[in-house]
Amino acid sequence: MGFKVAIVGATGNVGREMLNILEERGFPADEVVALASRRSQGTEVSYGDRTLKVKTLDTYDFSDTDLCIMSAGGNVSKEWSPKIGRQGCVVIDNSSAWRYDQDVPLIVPEVNPEAISLFTRKNIIANPNCSTAQLVVALKPLHDFATIKRIVLATYQSVSGAGKEGMDELFTRHAPCSSPIRSRSRSSPSASPSTSFPTSTSSSTTVRPRKNGR
Repeated sequence: MGFKVAIVGATGNVGREMLNILEERGFPADEVVALASRRSQGTEVSYGDRTLKVKTLDTYDFSDTDLCIMSAGGNVSKEWSPKIGRQGCVVIDNSSAWRYDQDVPLIVPEVNPEAISLFTRKNIIANPNCSTAQLVVALKPLHDFATIKRIVLATYQSVSGAGKEGMDELFTRHAPCSSPIRSRSRSSPSASPSTSFPTSTSSSTTVRPRKNGR
């Protein structure tokens, strides 16, 4: 018997990709529900060869849903994840809302899978941002072997990280010509004709690994 899974933020770029990945990986879901705000009610999204009609988050009953994958931003998650968790549904949150909450495990499965047992405190599981998640997967075996004490790191965030608005803005500004974009961007720290922009300058970080992944 499979799971009943709800995707909150199903009409966004990340939500749509989550639906694609669930189907591609053959996740054992008997039912998948697409959720978003009222303005997206009735919108159709793809799930494999099926089409799902979006339902509204604020009227959905989570009491018979096993997993909720939350990708609607930090504010929505702060408001709704505790409510959903109290109905018995486990929330996997993709925002930054719960990453520093001591009662919410911060999980990268390849690094600290044992910490998942802590989810019962609030029925919420957090994950790091995209650059951190892939970085710690590579660092974990190195740390186990030699104990990493310090990391000097610079990251560059894909424009897609700003969501559909950021991608649309990049296309609109860059399509007419290939010259550097000089005007200020609304969605990214610095307007860029490429597909990435820096999110931080080079910096040193002291690493203090903890069992809950922070």
